[in-house]
Amino acid sequence: MSDNPLDNTAPEIEHRFPCDTCGSDLRFDPDDNALKCDHCGNVEPMLEAVHSTIRELDFQSAVRGTLQDSEMEEIRVSKCPNCGAQVEFDPDSHAAECPFCATPVVTDTGTHRHIKPRAVLPFEIAERDAQKSMVDWLGKRWFAPNGLQEYAKKGRKLDGIYVPYWTYDADTKTSYTGQRGKIYYETRTVVRDGKRHQQRVAKTHWSAVGGRVARFFDDVLVLASTSLPKSYTDALAPWHLSQLAPYTPEYLAGFRAEGYTVDLEDGFREARAKMDAMITRDIRFDIGGDKQRITSANTTVKDVTFKHILLPVWMAAYKYRGKTYRFVVNGQTGTVKGERPYSSIKIAIAVIIGLLVALAVGYGMALNQ
Repeated sequence: MSDNPLDNTAPEIEHRFPCDTCGSDLRFDPDDNALKCDHCGNVEPMLEAVHSTIRELDFQSAVRGTLQDSEMEEIRVSKCPNCGAQVEFDPDSHAAECPFCATPVVTDTGTHRHIKPRAVLPFEIAERDAQKSMVDWLGKRWFAPNGLQEYAKKGRKLDGIYVPYWTYDADTKTSYTGQRGKIYYETRTVVRDGKRHQQRVAKTHWSAVGGRVARFFDDVLVLASTSLPKSYTDALAPWHLSQLAPYTPEYLAGFRAEGYTVDLEDGFREARAKMDAMITRDIRFDIGGDKQRITSANTTVKDVTFKHILLPVWMAAYKYRGKTYRFVVNGQTGTVKGERPYSSIKIAIAVIIGLLVALAVGYGMALNQ
């Protein structure tokens, strides 16, 4: 559940989009950028409203719990008992496995009240293309067991998940003190092997400096979920956030959305760490010289705003010989990250081949002597 202190009167939201022709559920089709009915083939265009401006929200208002009720929503979620993922509840597939770790999730576990998404990066990679990217990725891992490769090639359905992120904007000004180092050389006489030699020695002259740097940060991206290792999500970058569209639930048709489990303030602490690293780089550039030392840095942060956004990920969690292996595919670019077991047979073969090659090389060198 969200820790947001706002009241809990927001209506529970259910996103369903029946086909005007046959009544079946529509899904968002990345190929056509439209809603499509898999039952009768009907295609319905997206609403023009999605082209409106994406508005930032005030960070301090959210922290104080004074966001308007219209910025909040309440959805039913399934919470995985293993990895803690909170995924939007689908009553038609309530006994499905968790898409993050393949643990059976039997039923919904209540409602999740949270800040509404402000923007969404629509899926651009269709499931068949994501499946191909994953199989190709596995095929390049020679030490992966053939059984897993064949298991993946069987075409098991991937889960299309919108993963939650925060973005933060902030205006920063930093006063700093430090030292600028300029390298110069001195010539010294050294004795080596009973002889005198001239040797140039690098030295550094330090001088005190101070100054100010300013930077406006736009869309500092922070993962708002703990369901996947950060090494996975970081490896999916870059995301082309310039293609964000204002949030509309039609984009979620046929997909699932994960609720955020990293709250707004914890996310901002991570964003500040990213900002501070960039500010440190700015200070070193401003100091100049050959070397830099930073003695103090005092940063003022103003006008902090944020967005809750959803980014597209194709996901597969495979149970292979009793262990779960996960694969994620960037739903915008097709970049793949995953884990796979190592085949002991393939490793043994590689070791034997290596030893045979080494013996052959050694034998050839011995013959030539």
